[in-house]
Amino acid sequence: MEQMRFLRQELPEEWPLERLAQGFGVSPDVVRRVLRGRGCPPPHRRLRQDAKALSAAPGPPSAAGAEVRAPRRDAAVPAAARPGRAGARRAINGGRGPASRAVSAAPAMGSEAARLLAAADFAARKHKAQRRKDPEGTPYINHPIGVARILAHEAGVTDLVVLQAALLHDTVEDTDTTFSEIEEQFGEEVRRVVEEVTDDKTLPKMERKRLQVEHAPGSSPQAKLVKLADKLYNLRDLNRCTPEGWSSERVQEYFRWAARVVAGLRGTSPPLEMALQRLFEERGLAL
Repeated sequence: MEQMRFLRQELPEEWPLERLAQGFGVSPDVVRRVLRGRGCPPPHRRLRQDAKALSAAPGPPSAAGAEVRAPRRDAAVPAAARPGRAGARRAINGGRGPASRAVSAAPAMGSEAARLLAAADFAARKHKAQRRKDPEGTPYINHPIGVARILAHEAGVTDLVVLQAALLHDTVEDTDTTFSEIEEQFGEEVRRVVEEVTDDKTLPKMERKRLQVEHAPGSSPQAKLVKLADKLYNLRDLNRCTPEGWSSERVQEYFRWAARVVAGLRGTSPPLEMALQRLFEERGLAL
């Protein structure tokens, strides 16, 4: 329930609903309802809602010539699924038909979606004052959402820990967020992955870049996925437009360094590695 507190807060003006909806493959209204709602209703209310939905299902058509009577409220509903908390509970937990399985599966799906959106909400609030270095100065939150979208849509990743970590991967490095805060809100697994992909900002920049190359091969599979998607997003962004103040040589040097990092991540995700390899080949680089 602690994670759900973010979903009850007002949405910041900077919240990119359209971008987030596109990333998750849903409509903006769905994102808005989840973020502004209170999550799943209490169990007793959900049971009543499920029973009401089942009782509204149409019954079989009457035989020709048979007397037509007004249908009973619960005529098309098995006794176990009729209104009432006990009946609804039996319909959800004890039913054998596809309808009962669909009803019982819905809360779990909603819970996972809410956890993913909680991570997106957390990241949006932490990055709300930050902008990317492109000429348009796009909101920084576009980057973590884009990294998560690459993992879900291009690499086929469904691991919630990986997707949450992708959304949160720059919060500690670039904002006032702490690892303890990440663990408190999203659990130890997410904290571990975020920690693996976070640079130590107390070190000089060149040392941080050297350590990324050195640590890449020993990273966990989950961290490797986030690193691959992060590099893919950044390289595509560099091809799209040059950051303000960057020379073409600096862009090329970033590609050379990224190729060394990615070389240590090979064997993790063929789709992402192939997409990265194409970018490197366009620059005359090889892994």
